Amino acid sequence: MFPEICTIGPFTLYSFGLMLVLAFLVSASLASIEAKREKIDPDVIFNVCFVGFIFGVLGSRIFYVIANFKFYLNNPLEIFMLNHGGMAWFGGLILGSFASVIYIKKKKLSLLKILDLIAPFIALAQAIGRIGCLLNGCCYGKVGFGFGIYFKVHDAVLIPTQLYSSLALLLIYFILRFLQNKPHKTGLIFFVYLLLYSVKRFSIEFLRDDNARIISGLTLFQLLSIAVFCIAIAGIIIKWKNTR
Repeated sequence: MFPEICTIGPFTLYSFGLMLVLAFLVSASLASIEAKREKIDPDVIFNVCFVGFIFGVLGSRIFYVIANFKFYLNNPLEIFMLNHGGMAWFGGLILGSFASVIYIKKKKLSLLKILDLIAPFIALAQAIGRIGCLLNGCCYGKVGFGFGIYFKVHDAVLIPTQLYSSLALLLIYFILRFLQNKPHKTGLIFFVYLLLYSVKRFSIEFLRDDNARIISGLTLFQLLSIAVFCIAIAGIIIKWKNTR
């Protein structure tokens, strides 16, 4: 598609990096506005988003490199070429959440309340970020066989899984925002986010062609999706029982 937006002298503006920055700015700003409405310090929420974003990107990259260890072992410099794409949400979830939890605890805030607040905006950030994947040509789908989008970097018509993911994440964002504005048990929004994302990722993996099948025709990310789905279901059941 369009991995490079433009080049001015020695500086090149990459579409992937641009969409990552845009995803953070839009989502963090909207989360800060929502925090103000809920009488929470918006600066604290912006900082939580910033910490989660930085460590989320780092964790996503580390996890992706580990998952594709053979390639990066033969091409070590590619590890630092973030503009070429290659990130794994699960790694971002682990490291980003860990760093954010430390910050939230340091500020002595309610962990689940903050996670509920920012969960919809995480989905929105991912939706914007996937457009960067589409423009970059990474996270690509299988050969379209008559339908799809032509990716110059692959010289093939492929199923636009990046676009499908983006639209699904946008839908998740609206669902979570709807639930957010309804009376709910603290923590429920975050668990619903995990539930919906895991279902989305598990489904979209059948159309993707950039991850190896390792067990029973499933990819590593599908197996992780199953684990996250189970955690989400357990969390929702606990919240439902507490509500009763």
